[in-house]
Amino acid sequence: MKFKLLLPLLFAVPAMAQTTVKQDAAIKQMNDEVSAQNIETIVRKLVSFKTRHTLSDTTSKTTGIGAARNWIKAEMERYAAASGGRMKVEFDTFTQPAGGRIGKPTVLKNVLAILKGTDPNDTRVYMVSGHYDSRVNNVMDSASVAPGAVDDASGTAVSMEIARVMAKHSFPATIIFMAVAGEEQGLNGSTNVAKRAKAEKWNVDAMLNNDIVGNTYGMENGIKNNTSVRVFSEGVPSTAAGDARAIIALIGNGGENDSPSRQLARYIKEVGERYVSHLDVKMIYRRDRFLRGGDQTPFLQNGFTAVRFTEMNEDFNRQHQNIRKEKGVDYGDLPEFADYEYIQKVARMNLSVLANLASAPGQPQNVGVSTSGLTNKTTLKWQEPVAGKKPAGYYILMRETINPYWEKKIFVTGNEYTSDYSKDNYFFAVQAVDADGHESLPVYPKPIR
Repeated sequence: MKFKLLLPLLFAVPAMAQTTVKQDAAIKQMNDEVSAQNIETIVRKLVSFKTRHTLSDTTSKTTGIGAARNWIKAEMERYAAASGGRMKVEFDTFTQPAGGRIGKPTVLKNVLAILKGTDPNDTRVYMVSGHYDSRVNNVMDSASVAPGAVDDASGTAVSMEIARVMAKHSFPATIIFMAVAGEEQGLNGSTNVAKRAKAEKWNVDAMLNNDIVGNTYGMENGIKNNTSVRVFSEGVPSTAAGDARAIIALIGNGGENDSPSRQLARYIKEVGERYVSHLDVKMIYRRDRFLRGGDQTPFLQNGFTAVRFTEMNEDFNRQHQNIRKEKGVDYGDLPEFADYEYIQKVARMNLSVLANLASAPGQPQNVGVSTSGLTNKTTLKWQEPVAGKKPAGYYILMRETINPYWEKKIFVTGNEYTSDYSKDNYFFAVQAVDADGHESLPVYPKPIR
């Protein structure tokens, strides 16, 4: 078997040929097209509707959530004109029953811009989302001005701006750019899409949720951080809850830090930092912030791989606040306090990840680590992906058990690889790669005989 080592070595390994991981010139060009000015225009337009509260006016053309969603859909349709018919824009419409933060049955509408993949045999779907609803202190106050510039016009602008850029390009797999409603009232919009995706058997490979990605000022410490973004990923999969066999296997195999969503987070760090300069992707080992949640959660609960992006320092004087001034302190989520060049970085990170995944071969199948005999070596076996193009080869990923990131990347051909390093002491994964360097998500192996 032919193989070669990629990336700097952090521990000893037999001598192998070295090379560099490829960058795709087309992805770099797309990133250059992502505009901070366009992002600011989107945010300020969303703020202009005064409130986008989920229960606000739906009949006005200038105020309320109805005017906002109609504008988002029209704007997405304008972007779709450059796709040659490959991008379709639709409302995902449903009635949210009364209960919790919904006072009466309410018709809600998510906006979905679906960029259809070019390979008819590739059923993979990648999703990116921000929520377009907003709120003030009282979560049931649907009348007060609720600008929601950072929470979450910033995330909506990420989804919309990269839709504008990517609509002009084609990818083997499908990408869905979303703006969802009802997040502040209980993740209503994302829950509907996630349940629909499960019921209709969408092959969702990854979902990226952008929520509160526009502030760079630390409220308590006064520190400006415009280079770091948090990616939240769960360890033990939500779907493992109540499954004793899954939990026992996870604990016994040491895989509690290697869920599909955590593999996605590692992938985002590697690819995002590869393409976006002055960006530090901080992996946070939680499904979301402490005792809080977001639109990635319903996707996780329905068995999909999903993560959340959030700025490094949230400004709670802005978030969920009525506009006012108290004791010399300004409150309210206003557009003049957002950092649009920072949102541009976050958008470029999202684009880089989506473009790589949608262009890559599918994940290798039935990845396993052999347990047929006691040995200090590690033998990995796998089958070809069932989706996407035929791989040019595979990367064997390897790290020490105490390290959060993959430390080695070994290129191999074929469907089996034996390492001199023991599975007792290192973690392994396998990912497929094409000739242009587009990589699938890594797959953590299961024990096999």
